[in-house]
Amino acid sequence: DGYAVETVGSGQEAIDRARKTEYVLYLVDLKMPPGMDGIETMREIRKLQPDASVVIITAYATVDTAVQAMKEGAFEYLVKPCNPNELTLLVDRVLKIYNLQRENRLLRKQLRDKYAFHDMVSKSPTMHEIFDLVKNVAALRSTVLIQGESGTGKEMVARAIHACSDRKDAPFVGVPCTALAETLLETELFGHERGAFTGAVGQRRGKFEQAHGGTLLLDEIGDITPKLQVELLRVLQERRFCRVGGDEEIEVDVRVIAASNVNLQEAVREGKFRDDLFYRLNVITIHIPPLRERVEDVPLLARQFTERLAAEMGKEITGLSNAALRLLASYDWPGNVRELENAIERAIAIARSTELDEHDFGFLQRRVEERAGWAPPANM
Repeated sequence: DGYAVETVGSGQEAIDRARKTEYVLYLVDLKMPPGMDGIETMREIRKLQPDASVVIITAYATVDTAVQAMKEGAFEYLVKPCNPNELTLLVDRVLKIYNLQRENRLLRKQLRDKYAFHDMVSKSPTMHEIFDLVKNVAALRSTVLIQGESGTGKEMVARAIHACSDRKDAPFVGVPCTALAETLLETELFGHERGAFTGAVGQRRGKFEQAHGGTLLLDEIGDITPKLQVELLRVLQERRFCRVGGDEEIEVDVRVIAASNVNLQEAVREGKFRDDLFYRLNVITIHIPPLRERVEDVPLLARQFTERLAAEMGKEITGLSNAALRLLASYDWPGNVRELENAIERAIAIARSTELDEHDFGFLQRRVEERAGWAPPANM
């Protein structure tokens, strides 16, 4: 058939060749000279070249050996004597799949190069303006305020700022302000001295100290109490603080990034947030739009999550159908990107085929309401 073919006399020789050369297809006999059989050879080959296809050939065919070969990752199982026409069709099928996979890898790389920024992907012009802003402010020491609904990716933007800065080799430390009571958050931020309170059996460094030289993310800062707002304002102004129960002032070099899912300007007007702290935080503001305002990102994110989560969960999922993508684009996503990721994970867990279809998102379909005056394109 015109293919370039190489032959070897044992499994070990095949593995030695696989270390040096990448082959599209391996035809491996099941029973070979003592030392290594076809199944063992296939295991070693797949470790070296996970994308290669392996076809097991044997004259001693049983149901058990066939099942074992397929479980171990064989592409196909042929019984000797092999029909040449059958082999021709099989090789042709392997090459078509290989070429499709290669094209998919190339397209994914092109998409990443065009739409990716660190761990984020987006087609939205607004998001690309944010990516440009991140690059421009990363080298500054100024405080950054990131605002957006829950699940929009505020922490990822904060990490991107850190990764683009000259602080990237120093720690990035995140503090979930909403998850801790006032006293716990105070010790979490500033640390404590031994004996500062019951249970303080030793000295503890706070997040400000841990982030020295790097970046500190104060997540959901709109939820901190008035007392902590005063203490935080002082630290931002003076770049020094005392541990809880201590008198020694500690000076730190920390770039502070604050994130909030509530509108801090409104919180200031309502008297829930100090205006002086807001102005100190609001040096550079980044507003992340909700997913419903950048629907063009839904298919891109859905494909990215499907590829990653399927690999993590050990499921063979090749992608999403057009019907599934149209359904996902029609949903309002109140939980934003985080909710989309969770929906993809749930669909993969219950999927019965290698492609996610709209039926796998039945839990969303019941809640979908088409947006007035908008319909997802047929070719998403």
